[in-house]
Amino acid sequence: MKKTLQILYYILSDLISASLAWWLFFNYRKHVVEASKHGYDIPVNNDVKLLIGVLLLPVIWIALYAVTGFYREIFRRSRLRDFQNTLVISAIGILVIFFALLLDDSVANYKDYYSSLFTLFALHFTLTFAGRLIISSRTIHHIQNRKWGYTTVLVGNGANAQKLYRELQEAKRSEGFRLIGFLTGGADKSMSVNGLPNLGIWSDLPSVIRDNKVEDVIICMDDKDHDKVPEIVDLVQNEEIHLKIMPDSYGLVLGMVKMNNILGAMLVEVDFEVMPVWQKTAKRIFDILIAVLALTIAIPVFILVAAAIKWDSKGPIFYRQERIGYRGRPFMIYKFRSMRTDAENSGPRLSTENDDRRTRVGIFLRKSRLDELPQFFNVLKGDMSVVGPRPERSFFIHQIMEKAPYYLRLHRIKPGITSWGQVKFGYAENVDQMVERMKYDILYLENMSLGLDIKIMIYTALIMVQGRGK
Repeated sequence: MKKTLQILYYILSDLISASLAWWLFFNYRKHVVEASKHGYDIPVNNDVKLLIGVLLLPVIWIALYAVTGFYREIFRRSRLRDFQNTLVISAIGILVIFFALLLDDSVANYKDYYSSLFTLFALHFTLTFAGRLIISSRTIHHIQNRKWGYTTVLVGNGANAQKLYRELQEAKRSEGFRLIGFLTGGADKSMSVNGLPNLGIWSDLPSVIRDNKVEDVIICMDDKDHDKVPEIVDLVQNEEIHLKIMPDSYGLVLGMVKMNNILGAMLVEVDFEVMPVWQKTAKRIFDILIAVLALTIAIPVFILVAAAIKWDSKGPIFYRQERIGYRGRPFMIYKFRSMRTDAENSGPRLSTENDDRRTRVGIFLRKSRLDELPQFFNVLKGDMSVVGPRPERSFFIHQIMEKAPYYLRLHRIKPGITSWGQVKFGYAENVDQMVERMKYDILYLENMSLGLDIKIMIYTALIMVQGRGK
């Protein structure tokens, strides 16, 4: 409830700021800029642009702030970051508004355009940041005075853990860590950190996080246990937490760390985000558009394939199977049935090049990859993306992780209908091939972009046309 209320404070402040900025600017525009040309005051009460600006533009601003992720992590505010965010978004938004609503106004010369542009930007930025500054300062005040905080656990039991605990507890200004206990860095559950309850060993982290609604995890291992840091990072990377590490250990996970505090405890934060918020939003919008377009165009194909499956063999048209997706959550994947109904009576099996379990129609469906078409419904539901690592079953994930424990990194993004691994490697026939294919998907994870998605989709379309699937 507190989080919802805090978000509403920001939204209300931004709405009022946007409306007031436009109202002040529009009056300045008509009473000063245009009046200087015409020689008389221009009434603005019934001006359509004034009404649009006061009523509609604030809603557009709120949508823009939401897309860029401003209303996320609402209690972890940085006034400097708010300043930068407000400055950049205000500049971009004002340029769009200026050219959309003001470029056809009557002015004496082009200097008036530039002065108007700067005036609108100055008004909007100043009012918006002033409101945000008040709310953020109040939030920071409550956190520093220990009224608000994040449920936090330490991982470590040696001198580093004891030192960090003492430093956080004795600090005059809190950093927001509300410590509830620690987990040992080794297998010995009897270890202690004076002042904190023992919650188990580091491998218990996922259950401790969920049972206690933990928001922050701080790894503070001694030198002898440094080798466990990458394992702990992999263990919690799909949990909805903030992970921080004492500087002695951060070099073990280079590429995922960032400093987030100067005056407080010396900690670095592991960043699990693979894309900025605005790019994630753009990817989701792109997924929905592609899915709707594909399903609309493919209606005749759905009818023909459904009829062919029914004619060819007994059993359902569609095949449902549980797969593991984003953050390790299971979901049901949809496909056109391409195999006999008794295909896995003896247990889970991967398909092979000349799999005798395939039906006659199924052979064509898999070669053309038309069996994947129903997964666009998974995309609309939000279980999958158009492009992303192929989702696997728990049965095979356990086998993959015995050979490649870092497989779980792929769960940081939504699985996809097609992937870089699918394009470069194709369907895997055994666990070793799944591990090889996974390497391409890890590369995709580290290089995600809409441009790369489009390239993968083009290559997938070529594979479908050429019938190079299995």
